[in-house]
Amino acid sequence: MIDDEDLLMAVLNSAPVIDGMRTDQLDGSVDVELPERLQGVGADVERLHLRRTRDALQAVIRGEDDAVEGLATIVDRVALLPTATSDGLQWHLDVPAEERLAARTVLAWSRVVEALPGRLRACANTECNLFLIDHSRPGTAKWCSMATCGNRMKARAYARRARHR
Repeated sequence: MIDDEDLLMAVLNSAPVIDGMRTDQLDGSVDVELPERLQGVGADVERLHLRRTRDALQAVIRGEDDAVEGLATIVDRVALLPTATSDGLQWHLDVPAEERLAARTVLAWSRVVEALPGRLRACANTECNLFLIDHSRPGTAKWCSMATCGNRMKARAYARRARHR
């Protein structure tokens, strides 16, 4: 089963900007079907739930007003049910199969913001639509990737400073 953080980041980052255009890896048109890769059922309705979840989570992370209401509608039919074992309680997600990935994504988001407060954020490059979880010690990571957005933003800042000399 895919790790919670990996699931969260795959869903959050399923609408990258490529050549200046926002793409959608959940629209069913890409070669590798994201829901199947994430061990979902791959149905159109599952992609719809994942898109709604992604859009609601992105809005919450960006601090948009009333964004949490979108998450509430996603989890209103979700339940965690316990099963007693000799090792303690095992919790199982009780939700229709086509809503399972969306619910797991919201649960993963909740765990990340609880365990790493302030560390889940949008890339500082305003032309990028990706997100990151900052695992650095100082908690100062700004870009989804230093190799792409970080270098690009630093080059722009350098060029701006050079023009103003």
